[in-house]
Amino acid sequence: MRLVSFGPAGEERPGVVAGDDVIDLCAVSARIPRTVREILAGDHLDDVRAILARAGSLPSARNPLGAVRLGPAITNPSKIVCLGLNYADHAEEQGKSAPDSPMMFLKGPNALCGDGDAVPYPPGVEQFDYEVELAFVMGKRARRVAREDAYGYVAGYAVFMDLTARDLQAREKQWFRAKSTDGSGPLGPWLTTRDEIADPHALSISLSVNGETVQASRTDRMTFTVDYLVHYISQTATLEPGDVIATGTPAGVGVYRKPPRFLAPGDRLVADIEGLGTLSCRIG
Repeated sequence: MRLVSFGPAGEERPGVVAGDDVIDLCAVSARIPRTVREILAGDHLDDVRAILARAGSLPSARNPLGAVRLGPAITNPSKIVCLGLNYADHAEEQGKSAPDSPMMFLKGPNALCGDGDAVPYPPGVEQFDYEVELAFVMGKRARRVAREDAYGYVAGYAVFMDLTARDLQAREKQWFRAKSTDGSGPLGPWLTTRDEIADPHALSISLSVNGETVQASRTDRMTFTVDYLVHYISQTATLEPGDVIATGTPAGVGVYRKPPRFLAPGDRLVADIEGLGTLSCRIG
């Protein structure tokens, strides 16, 4: 099942993909909350499945996928937790070893944007860089979760881009500003529920800039896996339904190319993860 947040920015409604259409969930049932996060928190996935099962009888609630804007799959998470150096090949391109424990930082919710959205080029920044990542979204509150129980807390998976102001990152001790510029976290194009993905660590992952592939790897190169991350993070920070955890990026980012390659206004980025869809954005 693929859940979406669709509609104008700031006015997104929850939907579910049915073939080439999006079903407006709120138009079908008053039981359905107004955001995907609230659907997860209220344990309404079975209600959504019931609506999807009768999609053919709901013509007035169907909207062609190509005719609607898909916003960030989760519009209002309480946290966006990101991983650094979580791919062996990304550590190798920096001449570093994989860390002994997850290296985490936060990205502000203001960074989120949807499929095809324009990402403002940050003023004063000269080294704006790209990263493609597998994100997973929490389906229920997780506090001190045992690793063997971790997947039961995961709602599903999405494609994520962690766009980064490298010059800010290099000169500031904390990464928050470098990682949280407006629009620098495209998330989508939808949230694919966990039951659709047999193994999140067996997926191809890639990103192109203006049609040229610049990152291509597989998620089995992660050092710390989804189940371990749920366990590890939840020991000290309670994870809430709708929280987004971005699991790090593979090799090929611009700052470590020779010569370095950074983004410019007008660039178009397309990220793809096997089984999860294709997510795009353009640098405005």
